[in-house]
Amino acid sequence: MSMKEKLDLLERRGAEAEQGGGAERVAAQHEKGKLSARERLDVLLDEGTFVELDRFVTHRSNDFGLDGHRVYGDGVVTGYGRIGGRLVYVFSQDFTVFGGSLSESHAEKICKIMDLAVRNGAPVVGLNDSGGARIQEGVVSLGGYADIFLRNTLASGVVPQISAVLGPCAGGAVYSPAITDFIYMVRGTSYMFVTGPNVVKTVTHEDVSMEQLGGADTHGGTSGVSHFTFDSELACLGAIRDLFRFVPSNNLDDPPRGTGSDPRDRRDDALLELIPDNPNKPYDMHEIVRRIVDDGEFYEVHRDYAQNIICGFAHLGGFSVGVVANQPAVLAGVLDIAASLKGARFIRFCDAFNIPLVTFEDVPGFLPGTAQELGGIIKHGAKLLFAYCEATVPKLTVITRKAYGGAYDVMSSKHIRGDYNVAWPTAEIAVMGPKGAVEILFKKEIAGARDPQQATDRKIDEYREKFAHPYIAAGRGYVDDIIDPRDTRPRLIDALETLRTKRDRNPPKKHGNIPL
Repeated sequence: MSMKEKLDLLERRGAEAEQGGGAERVAAQHEKGKLSARERLDVLLDEGTFVELDRFVTHRSNDFGLDGHRVYGDGVVTGYGRIGGRLVYVFSQDFTVFGGSLSESHAEKICKIMDLAVRNGAPVVGLNDSGGARIQEGVVSLGGYADIFLRNTLASGVVPQISAVLGPCAGGAVYSPAITDFIYMVRGTSYMFVTGPNVVKTVTHEDVSMEQLGGADTHGGTSGVSHFTFDSELACLGAIRDLFRFVPSNNLDDPPRGTGSDPRDRRDDALLELIPDNPNKPYDMHEIVRRIVDDGEFYEVHRDYAQNIICGFAHLGGFSVGVVANQPAVLAGVLDIAASLKGARFIRFCDAFNIPLVTFEDVPGFLPGTAQELGGIIKHGAKLLFAYCEATVPKLTVITRKAYGGAYDVMSSKHIRGDYNVAWPTAEIAVMGPKGAVEILFKKEIAGARDPQQATDRKIDEYREKFAHPYIAAGRGYVDDIIDPRDTRPRLIDALETLRTKRDRNPPKKHGNIPL
């Protein structure tokens, strides 16, 4: 065979590999509103940067008629490319080939790029669209999943791992995305569940749809399994590209610098008007965050889950930061089980990848009630506390209004290694709110008063004057300063500048035992 004939053969086989399951199946994928495996990579990666690996791999199974049906790539496209010029390793499951089911060869391809990513200090982005384990291969397929899970675990905190669920993801398959750092889903086409609706009906007699059981809105808003929800694959893949403007490639690199031109010394008079005079009146913490960060741009994480706490990425004076903020507009900003889990997970990601934490605090305490206590609020609230205590990245805290009780301690207080803690003049730092305190401290006096309500109101006013301000905490050094709200942005940027060389480490140990 001549060189020309050999090149022709290579070209033919290469073209065959690119066809996946064939034009008919690709068309069926499009009809569902889904892109093909390769089209997704075209959208995700910088144009012309994708380098494919293992395009000629096929399965090795001969059972159940598989020996007569081998397709190049074996249901997953793997390789590397660039996002914003930065190296990333990718895999994109191809539902047109064996329903994207995972075989031994399919798993080996994914494991190979994960190993390369860790070795070369680059993120892994997995585009999941799979019918699950390839039943014909039996335990070999299950072993392939376990090989991937191990790599997910060992890569955790070393390189960012991003999962997009762009089709079904069921059974054991869900545990790979679950270990990764962020999960992206698309309404109407993305599903995640350990057992599908049919099995649920058989075992528990519950009638539930795919969407209710494991759809994007279910996981984005109720279970908290997913972090981002989109209406289209294009929006989803674009958002993954945007994430890399804030996160580094690995745990040894610094996060990328912002490219905005927002002046570092910018002051905003509107910040003076945002906190209501009535301390029980809500306001939207998003507004405060946007007015302080660069160009008002905030990349929110877990937007639809536990909305009483806000988490997300921003730039401040060009520094990439992770923002954690209580949200007085939802449940008065209290901490509950869901908010604690959401905050703790985000904080640990930022700490693992050298992203400074900026906390905006307005918290009246932890949510009372039997549902919270029986649900384990003590254990789950401790996760948030543990995460803040454990973090050694620069930690900056702004108390805008309430900082009551144990929640004051938890929210990156000076006592748990906060580096720069400031309060606005509107801050109230105390063991509890005025009403609760008065009802305990002056119980007998109020009970014996001619007009108990009037006596209560008078004592509340006295308590407010004595305790509902930041000056006692400032007098103890528990906050570093009380600042004009308009100075918040320049003060935080200056603090980030001084903390660039921060050195702090935890005692030597294998790892801590977070209260799971």
